[in-house]
Amino acid sequence: MEEKVIVAGFGGQGVMAIGKLLAYAGMLEDKQVSWLPSYGPEMRGGTANCDVIVSDEMIGSPVISKDATAAIIMNLPSLKKFEEEIISGGKILINSSLINEKTSRDDVEAYYIPANDLALQLGNSKTINMIMLGAYLELTKVADVESVLQAFLKVFGEQKSNAIPLNREALLKGAEAVKKVNKVQLVNAS
Repeated sequence: MEEKVIVAGFGGQGVMAIGKLLAYAGMLEDKQVSWLPSYGPEMRGGTANCDVIVSDEMIGSPVISKDATAAIIMNLPSLKKFEEEIISGGKILINSSLINEKTSRDDVEAYYIPANDLALQLGNSKTINMIMLGAYLELTKVADVESVLQAFLKVFGEQKSNAIPLNREALLKGAEAVKKVNKVQLVNAS
């Protein structure tokens, strides 16, 4: 098993948090992991993305270049920039609350998840990233939800333990949503 995921969006959308949580959850499950962040000129509001690899075997390079197995896309500029980095047959998860365009790729599985709308149902707009992460976990089974919640405490500290129930709910809402969303799976004609 080797998952190579690009997580991309604006600074402040929790892009780096998704990457850290995924990498740490993989470590907790004794997998090999890498997390490579990249920031735009500004932190909040600028572009942000990270490459995360979770594997059963040693990882040769933390850089993902045209071989991502999946992408979690939080905004339109990130869709335009990273959709070509996914391998044929890979997965792209798109926050359809902010992105009203479809992927131009006809050889990937695309999932359109209204993450902002779902976060409003939970009463907390800060859960958008956890909803997208929950959807990704449901599709790939790369890590267990409980491992992500353990990672949450490691990444954000014990003082944030009161946020665990809400984040668990957001992860599960993302998993539930990906089962219901309009999945577009087009097979390459060639």
